[in-house]
Amino acid sequence: MSNQTNIINRLSLLLRERKNSPNSSSYTSQLFIEGTEKIIAKIKEESEELIESAEADVLDKDSIIHEAADLLFHVMVLLANEDIDPSNILEELEKREGISGLEEKSKR
Repeated sequence: MSNQTNIINRLSLLLRERKNSPNSSSYTSQLFIEGTEKIIAKIKEESEELIESAEADVLDKDSIIHEAADLLFHVMVLLANEDIDPSNILEELEKREGISGLEEKSKR
C-alpha cells in the first residue's frame, strides 16, 4: 500500500478517535461537537476557496494543492461523522474505473 493511501487510513483512524474521544483543544473534535451543519459549512467554504485558487489570474499550484487538501480533510470529517469508511469511497471509484462518465451517470 502506498504512503499516499496510508495517510488516508491514518487520517481516518485519527478522525474516528477525535469523534469518539473528543478533545477540547482539537479543532476536529470541535467540528464533530458542532455537528453536520458545521461540517457541511466548512466543506462549502473550502470548496469556494479551492475554486477561487483555480480561477486566480496567476496560476498558483501550491495554493490549489493547499485548498484541495483542506477540502479533502473536511470531506473526510464528514465521512467520519456519518460512519462511512474512506474505503467505501475508494471501492466506488474502482467500480467506476473504465466506465464512461456519461454511462455511469445514466445508471443512477
